[in-house]
Amino acid sequence: MKTRRIFAFIIGPVLSVSILSEFTGTNQWQNDAALAIAILMATWWITEIVPIAVTSLLPVVLFPLLGVLDAGKIASSYFNDVIFLFLGGFLIAISIEKWGLHERIALKILLITGFSTGRILFGFMFATAALSMWISNSAAAMMMIPILVPVISSLSGKADPDQMKKISVGLVLGIAYAASAGGIGTLVGTPPNLAFARIYTLSFPENEPVSFAQWFIFAIPLMTLIFLVIWIYLYFRFIKGKGRGISIEKSTIKEQYTLLGSLSREERVILIVFIVLCILWMTRASLPVGSFTIPGWAELFPKPDYITDGVVAVFMSVVLFIYPSHSTKSGRILNWEMAREIPWDIILLFGGGFALTEGIMSSGLSTYLSEHLKVISGFHPFIVIMGISLFITFLTELTSNTATVNMALPILAGISGATQMNPLLLMIPATISASMAFMLPVATPPNAIVFSTGKVPMRVMAQTGLWLNLLMAVLISLYCYLFTDFFFD
Repeated sequence: MKTRRIFAFIIGPVLSVSILSEFTGTNQWQNDAALAIAILMATWWITEIVPIAVTSLLPVVLFPLLGVLDAGKIASSYFNDVIFLFLGGFLIAISIEKWGLHERIALKILLITGFSTGRILFGFMFATAALSMWISNSAAAMMMIPILVPVISSLSGKADPDQMKKISVGLVLGIAYAASAGGIGTLVGTPPNLAFARIYTLSFPENEPVSFAQWFIFAIPLMTLIFLVIWIYLYFRFIKGKGRGISIEKSTIKEQYTLLGSLSREERVILIVFIVLCILWMTRASLPVGSFTIPGWAELFPKPDYITDGVVAVFMSVVLFIYPSHSTKSGRILNWEMAREIPWDIILLFGGGFALTEGIMSSGLSTYLSEHLKVISGFHPFIVIMGISLFITFLTELTSNTATVNMALPILAGISGATQMNPLLLMIPATISASMAFMLPVATPPNAIVFSTGKVPMRVMAQTGLWLNLLMAVLISLYCYLFTDFFFD
């Protein structure tokens, strides 16, 4: 293992230096330097020989030293409106978790969906996916597992051990897979979506940015299809025929819900803020519907283009910092002690990806790569999309999904220009596929969380995830090929 780490540590710099040694002149230098830095970052991101956040800081040093971009422009990549969108959304997610609103929502959903094993699977998956649309997928999975454990215990006495073991595997895998599927539903649901929004804007500044509402309207039908396919697959593989006649008493869930007590004042405020936030996100930008355009509320202000989804997210999180609470020493619903849980490593990863995009675009590397990849224009667009989906899906089994998107999207943006394809037709399937890693515990935090329960053997997760990976690649490719041009003009 130590030898492998040493090899991984030096292979990136060796490849980068070999590229730089081949430069053919001043005009080619920036191009080669950007490629060398991209290869170094990709190697270290994939191998994680140093923390991902540390690799993300390399552009701050290397781009100015090698004359690709000045330090000021690189530094601005690390803090922008997408970062603020992530910050605001994460702060509201923290408040939901700290005040226990997520548990109340999850248990209420279970009371509605039913108590047979198939319905329990559906209920837990639905609750996890709904939470994952607004908070991180790892947080959604972590919140749901403690609720699931007593439910499994209640079922255990009603089936033989072998049957119960398979039912348990289906239930815990349902939480992991639903957390990944739910994240694609909104721009804030998972980091790759936010990375896509920023990289698309950087690559095509003349185009309208993809708004929260546009992504939501496009992604919700796909998310629903993915959710249903996963539920049906898990049901027939682990539940049907094994959980027949087995159900949990309604009183078990009702008892857990009763223990939460009545809705607290703080929970009410958070719920109202959350609903208002969603409404403001959905109605901020004008939305074209055929030949008619529904005006957004941002049009009421002198400079509507200045107002982004990040502005809304920060504003609503500030409301929670201001609103008084009688249950905490700080006297506020959201305080800085809670805010310290912000994942700064993910923010640096965003920044590193955006900085890499800036370098690739400004150096001309994207144009160079796209010219050499024009060959794919000879293939049918569906074949191209399917190839991208499969490649990203299986690559992200071994790498960070956000790092994968940061590496792939700038190149795909360049390819779309060279082949005259709609860039969204290439970039969106890659972005969504990055969240579809179901095979390995290391692929996503939800997989690791449910694997840590000890209820899912590695072999079973790998076999189940392999078929789901292939199914999702086909489903994503078909949906994006048929509907991307319809939803995005």
